[in-house]
Amino acid sequence: MKEEDKLKLLKISWELHDQVETAYLNHQAKQSDDDWLEKQRFLLADMALHLLQTAIKPGELKLEKLRDNLHAILTISDQFLPEADLKKATKKLYD
Repeated sequence: MKEEDKLKLLKISWELHDQVETAYLNHQAKQSDDDWLEKQRFLLADMALHLLQTAIKPGELKLEKLRDNLHAILTISDQFLPEADLKKATKKLYD
């Protein structure tokens, strides 16, 4: 993929990020609310967009950012897949 194509994708991803982040911030659910997981889906999408940005950003892949992106995604996903024990897996990212 050409660098200019990557830059176009990055621009689109930031536009999407702004929309997803706004939806997350505007969602009124608290952790004890019935629709908490719905709010967490927005946060998961937000973190997925950050992973996309880290992966396609021109230049060398920043491993620390990659670890942070994966940590966030696994931590949030743990709420949806508790039997997978994803939170435990995050500890290995920083060994």
